[in-house]
Amino acid sequence: MDILLWLVPSGVVLVVMMVWAAWAGRPRSDEPDRSEAAYERFARAIAKEHPGAGRPRPPVSRDRSTGIAVRPSRARPSGADRTRRSA
Repeated sequence: MDILLWLVPSGVVLVVMMVWAAWAGRPRSDEPDRSEAAYERFARAIAKEHPGAGRPRPPVSRDRSTGIAVRPSRARPSGADRTRRSA
């Protein structure tokens, strides 16, 4: 029996969690809280203009997805710099 004594703390935690889950999942009253103050707060919040409503949306640049990662090509140098030089 002394060998299984280390299981006691985890058993206590298990029982406490089961009691908490039963309490948290208990049936509550079906009638929601419909107080006048809550209705007024809701009406004021709905009547407000959204903070981002007046700002223009940034343009969306969509890249064509091919499923393969490809590096964008580099611009070619112009004029006499076209020759490759090694270090």
